[in-house]
Amino acid sequence: MKTYASLENHLITFLQHEVKKAGFSNVIVGISGGVDSAVVAVLAQKAFKENFLALMLPSSTSSKASLEHATELCEKFAIRVERIPIGALAESYFHNDPHASKLRIGNFCARMRMAVLYDIAAREHALVLGTSNKSEILLGYGTIFGDLACALNPIGELLKTEIFAFAEHLGVPSSILNKAPSADLWEGQKDEEEFGFSYAQIDKVLLTYLKEHKSKEELLALGFDATLVSMIFERMTKNAFKGKLPLIADISAIH
Repeated sequence: MKTYASLENHLITFLQHEVKKAGFSNVIVGISGGVDSAVVAVLAQKAFKENFLALMLPSSTSSKASLEHATELCEKFAIRVERIPIGALAESYFHNDPHASKLRIGNFCARMRMAVLYDIAAREHALVLGTSNKSEILLGYGTIFGDLACALNPIGELLKTEIFAFAEHLGVPSSILNKAPSADLWEGQKDEEEFGFSYAQIDKVLLTYLKEHKSKEELLALGFDATLVSMIFERMTKNAFKGKLPLIADISAIH
């Protein structure tokens, strides 16, 4: 990879060029207090200054630390921010379904956040920037039409471990860099606990898979943990649909 300074300049130029090409001048990012949205927010602030708006969209289960870290980020980089709680939307919807699973509620909240982001984007005549990294995209670790939705994604080619290093280069606060990654879909949720492996372990496999085009069998022959490799390939296969546009039936052959 090129230096993180050159990566920073490249992504800022990418955002400015693509936003202008689409006929916009403003952008919006939902910030969660996590490292991915922090990186995108810093890039957006550098690229668009007062034409960038960050939104904090906490649910009733969002951790207090997430809000504190998001606030710390905005204060450090002088980011314009609005806070719009979405907990009442979920509480109203699930009022008559008290046994709804944490996953259902978490995914619903992710989609409500994106609905709010796009509504505020309409108000601001802005484009929504995505915050999913390449590790998450490959594994399908995101909510379709929720956090995976966006107009532009500046970090979708960076693995999670690369995001951490890039975030340190950008000056993201240590409170964000040092905490366990979490989608914050429910209280106490942690990404790596769900995977059963750290992002460092996962990214080593993904990097070898991507750069050397190794098959599952070849990765196992290299000595990677069998459970880890199986988990990665199962997730990539099962969730591949999340990274594609909706499939439209081809009717051209009908007579």
